[in-house]
Amino acid sequence: MGSVDLIASCIDSIRQIGDEIADSIVYIDAGTLEAFQFIGGFPLLLELGARAVCSLENASPLNAAADWQSIFSNPPRKIIVLTSRLLSDAHRYILQCLCNHGTVSHCTVLTAISEIGHSAYVDSPLGPDAFREYETLLIQDHDELLKEYEKLDRHKENIHEMASDFTSAVDNYSKWGSGVHYGSNSESSPTKRDFLDDDMGQVEARGRRLSVAVRHFPMIFSPISSRVFVLPSEGIIADSSLSNHHEDSLGPGLPSISTGKPFDSDEVPPGVTLTAQFLYHLANKMDLKLDIFSLGDTSKVIGKLMMDMSSLYDVGRNKRSAGLLIIDRTVDLLTPCFHGDSFLDRMLSSLPRKERMSSNSAAKNPQTPNKHSQGTIKRSPLNIKVPFETIFSKEEPKIRSSVLSEGFMSFASGWNSVDVDSEVSWLPDYADKAHDHVLGCELDTISGSFLSNCAGVHYLEALLDRGAKDGLVLIKKWLVEALQHGKLSSASKGRQGATSVSEIRSMVQMLSRDQLSLLKNRDVIQLALAAEMTLREPQSSRWDAFTSAERILSVTSAETTQSLASELRDFINTSTSVESHTQTTTMESSQGLLSFQDVLLLTIIGYILAGENFPTSIAGGPFSWEDERSIKDVIVDSILERPSSVKLRFLDGLDSELEAKARSKDGKRNKNSSEAALNTDDFDDEWGTWDDSDNTDHQKEEAYGDMQLKLEVRDRVDQLFKFFHKLSSMRLRNQALGEGLAALSRFETDGYSRKGLLYKLILALMSRYDVPGLEYHSSTVGRLFKSGLGRFGLGQSKPTFGDQTVLIVFVLGGINTLEVQEVMAAISESSRPDVELILGGTTLLTPDDMFELMLGSSSFA
Repeated sequence: MGSVDLIASCIDSIRQIGDEIADSIVYIDAGTLEAFQFIGGFPLLLELGARAVCSLENASPLNAAADWQSIFSNPPRKIIVLTSRLLSDAHRYILQCLCNHGTVSHCTVLTAISEIGHSAYVDSPLGPDAFREYETLLIQDHDELLKEYEKLDRHKENIHEMASDFTSAVDNYSKWGSGVHYGSNSESSPTKRDFLDDDMGQVEARGRRLSVAVRHFPMIFSPISSRVFVLPSEGIIADSSLSNHHEDSLGPGLPSISTGKPFDSDEVPPGVTLTAQFLYHLANKMDLKLDIFSLGDTSKVIGKLMMDMSSLYDVGRNKRSAGLLIIDRTVDLLTPCFHGDSFLDRMLSSLPRKERMSSNSAAKNPQTPNKHSQGTIKRSPLNIKVPFETIFSKEEPKIRSSVLSEGFMSFASGWNSVDVDSEVSWLPDYADKAHDHVLGCELDTISGSFLSNCAGVHYLEALLDRGAKDGLVLIKKWLVEALQHGKLSSASKGRQGATSVSEIRSMVQMLSRDQLSLLKNRDVIQLALAAEMTLREPQSSRWDAFTSAERILSVTSAETTQSLASELRDFINTSTSVESHTQTTTMESSQGLLSFQDVLLLTIIGYILAGENFPTSIAGGPFSWEDERSIKDVIVDSILERPSSVKLRFLDGLDSELEAKARSKDGKRNKNSSEAALNTDDFDDEWGTWDDSDNTDHQKEEAYGDMQLKLEVRDRVDQLFKFFHKLSSMRLRNQALGEGLAALSRFETDGYSRKGLLYKLILALMSRYDVPGLEYHSSTVGRLFKSGLGRFGLGQSKPTFGDQTVLIVFVLGGINTLEVQEVMAAISESSRPDVELILGGTTLLTPDDMFELMLGSSSFA
């Protein structure tokens, strides 16, 4: 059999639905959009005959105009919807799409969630026969809307006359208007008759009944490379809770801490059930027969669910054997919190992301009690924003800059300025606006996502195992090759030494000299601009400061708890800025490299390290009472010192008090500055105001209020440290798991360079070591032998994960790119070149994402 390729599998799945895509308008939701951007799926949809590819959440009647050449002779008859969410979540958007296209008579809905997944989701109103139920529901709602249209039909002519007068008034008012003007010939405007008045389409739609088909399409995920994948950030699987709110949970986006206690069937979080469904159907689509292993309580539940879904009929099918290892993210929280030497990790942490489009709240069933919706998860979309407007630097010749920027603006407005008819003069002159904010906003709308499959070149796959310096060198190599292909000379060609940002910038400007070259080399230019932004200040210095601080904590944690507590106090005291990282990424000035939020992340790291090196009782923390009290005091003082900048989840409810204190501090600061400017000769004039009792009473009230606020903040900080205690005692809550993690320490290759759990675990399993806490779930073949041939003494021995040549590792809660780099290194060191390893996770994590999941908006704290 051929090698396993995630991108090829996704593309093959799309080709299998080519008949439905042909001659249809394709609508995709935000999660599917992210997945298709990674596989380069949009050209494939057009190749298969799609009329247009449109956003489901932003559906508009003008979507039909994308295929304007045939819309009048051959109007669209069918639409296809691909969604990564529940059908109940996507229903209002699907209904809106059907209303926008009056000639459509057939609708196909492809959802990433199976029928069992819909029925098992507690907030879904659909039952076991979910697809058939939804087909009936959609037809009924569509028919009701058509009846409403018939009621308004008698008023239609009056409405059209008013709309015609209004459109004429708008045309006379402005030649640009909302961005499109069709010239003086009113009959050439499709808004006059063909889109606003769709009598023929509505009559035809009323004459035939809408047919709806709903099917399962599981291959909606984001392959970062052919062997690494995550779930779409705005899909329902990634958005669903992985743990319920109880004493062993950290947040809805992370599995609960493993304690060895079994789950009740009624307490299984929805995200766990949906993940099990996804992994099962993914293996079926890729023709893999799984031996399932798990590490962690929540992963054990997924293994059991997948085992229950397996069928004996899978035995006879021609499937390739594979090993699946599911791991709880909470088994190793340190690795995604660290700022390691990973080029993509730095890039994802530095670049701004696209705003979320879809709501993460599922459609509620009023008859079903909501047990699991106790927390919200806000995953950051992987659609990054690359600042294309930085190409237009002030050093560039004005003619080239103006032509290119005008082309960008024309493209953003839906036109090409070269092909626009001479009579159309609505486009303004952008020659002097290359650096304007308006241009930046327009270019921001066409900033794209990284593509793992760019014209056959897997750029992300090549960067996955690269450090910061090596990644920059590789991007420079690609730029030089692009310049050579375009027969352009580069000043840095053949130059030795470190690659600088100025070199990257000069090569990007040469490649973007005109529209043709920019479009041809857009993928490399995008990566180069992203690398430039990553190395820009203050992002670069902030990352280096984190790396230095984490190295100090790692070394100090091997000494004594007193020295580790002292380092934590010093980090908190020396953080001169408490601005949140979201403010820092807006490129505003910051007084210090690390904010108060950053220091809290370092405190999390310190407590986890202390728990690993100095295990104590579950109730108490790893530090002495005096050391922990001193850390609490400096945190309380830091919050009260700069109250306006502290926006943290554990301080919810104290916002108004902290804002009032911030205003009071600002007022005092202004008053002191004004008093210092007064002349000392006015001393006698102020004599009579010294014994003002009103002023004294006000000061007493203010002091009392400050004391009350300090006590409230201290109570919240005490609760925060109980959370830190949970992190430090994770290994003690499950003895078998703790022993297994301690045994893996033998695979540490360098005392100064810490390796993550996945690296050590892969090495151990490839060497066929027994790992305590690792559970094996019987595969289909194993159950057959156990129930049948096992009666005659012909049972098979327990397999090991390293026996298979195809290995899948899925981390429940997410992975980061540093782990991808380490897993690749572990496979190389195992001397097993025949092994094909696929690494997946709930999402792609950065250190800032980990903070949000534990202490931010997506936490229980």
